Amino acid sequence: MLRSLYSGISGLRSHQAMLDVTGNNIANVNTTGFKSSAAQFQDTLSQLTSGAGAPQGEVGGTNPAQIGLGVQVAGIATNFSQGSSQATGKSTDLLISGDGLFITQKGGETFYTRAGSFDFDSAGRLVTADGSIVQGWGAQNGVVSDGGPTSNITLPVGAIVGATASENAAFQGNLPSDVADGTELKRDFVVFDELGASSTVTLTFTRDFDPAALPAATDGWTVTDPASGSSVYLQSDAGTFSVQNSAADPTEAIFRVKGNTVTIDLSALEGYANLSTVAGTATDGNAAGTLNSYTLSADGTLVGLFSNGEQLAIGRIALANFVNPGGLEKAGGSSYRATFNSGAPTVGTAGSAGLGTLSSGALEMSNVDLSQEFTNLIVAQRGFQANARIITTSDEVLQELTNLKR
Repeated sequence: MLRSLYSGISGLRSHQAMLDVTGNNIANVNTTGFKSSAAQFQDTLSQLTSGAGAPQGEVGGTNPAQIGLGVQVAGIATNFSQGSSQATGKSTDLLISGDGLFITQKGGETFYTRAGSFDFDSAGRLVTADGSIVQGWGAQNGVVSDGGPTSNITLPVGAIVGATASENAAFQGNLPSDVADGTELKRDFVVFDELGASSTVTLTFTRDFDPAALPAATDGWTVTDPASGSSVYLQSDAGTFSVQNSAADPTEAIFRVKGNTVTIDLSALEGYANLSTVAGTATDGNAAGTLNSYTLSADGTLVGLFSNGEQLAIGRIALANFVNPGGLEKAGGSSYRATFNSGAPTVGTAGSAGLGTLSSGALEMSNVDLSQEFTNLIVAQRGFQANARIITTSDEVLQELTNLKR
């Protein structure tokens, strides 16, 4: 039988594979996180009809004569270039800008995907559209210990953050220098105890100017907590103050407030005339609170927003990268699984070395280039037609041979 007949058959098969790959790319033009593929051809083993001859004396060398036996698909390569972004406004939709893949688990098997269309299920777990659970690291008391084994990212619905006692406060504004000696200014601020109960603390600022004091005249204010009876003296110096009788820093005063030690920062106070704007607030401490909502930061940290105003890290989404991402095996559902040729995954935090950053409220679309794919359709179709002509021509030659004997 003619070799060209089988060459034509191999061409039909290879171009059919190219049509299949191109058709799949076009079908997934709107698939989130889809990466297009391309068929790569190579020739098959060639039959040697005469070998090469070395040059000898007056005779030149000759090249080998070979007849090819057709074409075959060498491989189907996946293009991992970045797809365009599409804003969705949904906080659980995530886009990877740069390299990296999300890590998911389903049925005990680990998968990797670029499709960041996530949501929380009834158990509070962050999942993909097909139910695969997104992997990352959990947080303990607001601190994420990344770098270890990954686990399910879970939103602790109904979580409670405990109360903390107030330990610091601050006053700012102006204490008027032109008021009469003995003038009192009362200012309130709120503190919390260990159980989260709030209470109002009143500090009394009393103008204290004694020109007869020794060794020098005193010009300032006495700050008193009527509840505990403790007080400090603020010495005025050209519009600024320093704490004279405190064991703390010269800009701080320590009071016993509601059984707790509260350090009050007085460094921002000023003492100019005709202005009374002094005010204070606790800078820490809070009541207990429940989880109200959450946000996702650029490094994949899930931050819980609690009813008491606290913001604590709940977990962090992990990303994986591969030495050869083209070696990943497509597993369906816009997911991949690792293979021997992809290498082992390198797991890390978004934004770290070799990994892209995350954007919330957007998705990565397919990277299929329709103009290129339709061109590939034409090339594959013409290649298929040309190889079909090889078969019909070979058939006509065989027919002529059978007609030699009538």
